Amino acid sequence: MDLVGGPSTGRVLEVTGWSGEELAEDALLITDRGLYRTGGRALFGPVKADPEGPFLWIGDTP
Repeated sequence: MDLVGGPSTGRVLEVTGWSGEELAEDALLITDRGLYRTGGRALFGPVKADPEGPFLWIGDTP
């Protein structure tokens, strides 16, 4: 799944084996590239109109 926006834009999230329910929820990913650097997390969520489309960046959290 492509990640769009925020610290992980252009990266791909491996979602092989994820259920449809998991793909419909937000994903909190560990990143060292966001606002909080090492140990921070970036929240990405699916585009509701395109469940097979990219995950869009929602924001960063410590």
